[in-house]
Amino acid sequence: MTFRYLRRAACSVLVAWLLAAPALADPGRLIVLVATGTEMPISEFRAGELVGGIHKDLGEALAQQLGRRAQFLAMPRKRIAQTLEAGRADVLCMYMPEWLPGSFYWSSPFFPVTELLVSDRRWPRPLAVADVGGQQIATVLGYHYPELEHALGAQFVRADGPSNEINLRKLGLGRVRHAATLKALLDYRLKLGDRIEIHPPLHVKTYLTRCAVSEKAGVTLADVNAAIAGMHRDGVIHRIVSNYQ
Repeated sequence: MTFRYLRRAACSVLVAWLLAAPALADPGRLIVLVATGTEMPISEFRAGELVGGIHKDLGEALAQQLGRRAQFLAMPRKRIAQTLEAGRADVLCMYMPEWLPGSFYWSSPFFPVTELLVSDRRWPRPLAVADVGGQQIATVLGYHYPELEHALGAQFVRADGPSNEINLRKLGLGRVRHAATLKALLDYRLKLGDRIEIHPPLHVKTYLTRCAVSEKAGVTLADVNAAIAGMHRDGVIHRIVSNYQ
C-alpha cells in the first residue's frame, strides 16, 4: 500500500513538473513566444494560432539553425514577460531589453527595425519631425514612441488607434495628417496595393532588435547567438525582410 502511494505521488510530481516547465519537456523543439497584439507583416493569427509573418519565418529559421522544430506560443503582450520568466517558452524575438521587464539573457542585436513618420501629401511636407509639433499623429494604443516624445515633448499629440493598418487607412482618408509606423508595415501595405498618397517618410530611428532567452530555456544563449550568426551568414535575415517589401 505504501509503495503504491509513493509511486502515485512520484508520478504526480513528475506530471506537475512537466506542466510547469513545458519548454524543457521536449529537447527537439524550440518554443517561440509571440505577442498577439502584432499585425502583418510582423505576424498573422487565426483562431489564436500564429500562421504567418516575420515572427513565424524568423522562429522557424532560428529553430532550423538549432536543429530543432519551432513551436509557437501566442500570448497577450502583458503576459509575455511572466510567461518567458516561468520557462513556458524558450525565446522571444524582435524585442529590446528596455521593452521587457524581467531577468532574461539577451542575444546579439540582429534584426533591423526602422521607425517612420509618414505624412499626407495633400498637406505641406514636413522636413523634420519638429515640423509636426502640435498636430495629431496617428499612433497605436498602448505603444510608446520615445523618439517622438523626446523630439516633440508636450507638442506630441497622439491620436490612438487599434493598429497600424487602421492608422494608415485613416491617413489615406484624410482623417489625420501624420502617422507613426514601421517601415516594414508601410512597405507591406504598399505591396498589397493600398492607396496612400504620402510625402517621402521622415526617418525617426533604426535599431537592431534581439531575442530574449529564458533563464529556464532548453537552449543556451551561446547556441542562440551561434544560430543568429548562421542566419546572417546564409542571408536568411535579408530574405525574410525582402519577402514583405
